[in-house]
Amino acid sequence: MAFMKEKIKILIIEDEESIAEFIKMGLEAEGFMVYTHFEGNSAASIAKEINPHIIILDIMLPGMNGYKVCSEIKKLIKTSIIMLTARDDIDDRVLGLELGADDYMGKPFSFKELLARINTRLRNCFPELANIISVGLFLIDDGAHEISFQGKVLSLSPTEYNLLRYLLVNDGLVLSKQTIIEKVWGPEFNGEENIVEVYIRYLRDKIGDKDHNVIRTIRGVGYKVVVG
Repeated sequence: MAFMKEKIKILIIEDEESIAEFIKMGLEAEGFMVYTHFEGNSAASIAKEINPHIIILDIMLPGMNGYKVCSEIKKLIKTSIIMLTARDDIDDRVLGLELGADDYMGKPFSFKELLARINTRLRNCFPELANIISVGLFLIDDGAHEISFQGKVLSLSPTEYNLLRYLLVNDGLVLSKQTIIEKVWGPEFNGEENIVEVYIRYLRDKIGDKDHNVIRTIRGVGYKVVVG
C-alpha cells in the first residue's frame, strides 16, 4: 500500500532558503509535489492558491509570523500543518496547536522523522489517498474502484477490474488459471477455465499489450504480470 505521491502537494513556508531547499529536495526524491515560500505576509494567499495537503511552516518568518499564518490558513483551506521552530518552549508548542497546527517539530530535526510525521498526517487527514496501490505504471484506486495505466483511467467492467487488480498485486508471480478463478470469480464458479483466457485478452486490448510484455502467458502454468 502506498500514497499516490505525485498527486500529494506539500508547501514549505520557511525563510531560511537552505533549510527549505534541503526539505524540498528530500521530499521530491520521495515523489511528492513540493512548493516553497519564504515570508509570512503572502503565505496564506499562496496556500489558498496551491491548496496543499501538507504545510511545513516555520514560526519565525519575516512579515507575519508562523502563528498568525497558521491561523489564517486554517480559515481558508483544509490542510495539515506541521510547525517548525528553533524555540523549545512548551508554551510555544501549545500556542501553535491551539491555533490549528496539527504537529510540531523543533530544529534541528531529522528528515526521516519529518517524513514519518508527514505520512502520519496524510493517513489521519487524507485517508482516501492511502487507498492507492502503485504498481509500475499502474495505479489502483480501491476507493474509486478504478485502475489507471500511464496516467489514464481504464474503462473496466467489475470482473476486469478484479482480475487486473489481482494480477497487479501479485506482480511477478505466476498464477494458475484455477487460482485466478478462485480469487476473481469465486470458489463456487462452475464455468470453463478458458473464461480466464477471454478476460486476459480483454485486458491486453485495453492496455495495448499486443506483444504480451505486461501480461505474460506461462505455457502450461498460467499468467503473470511484469511491470518492473
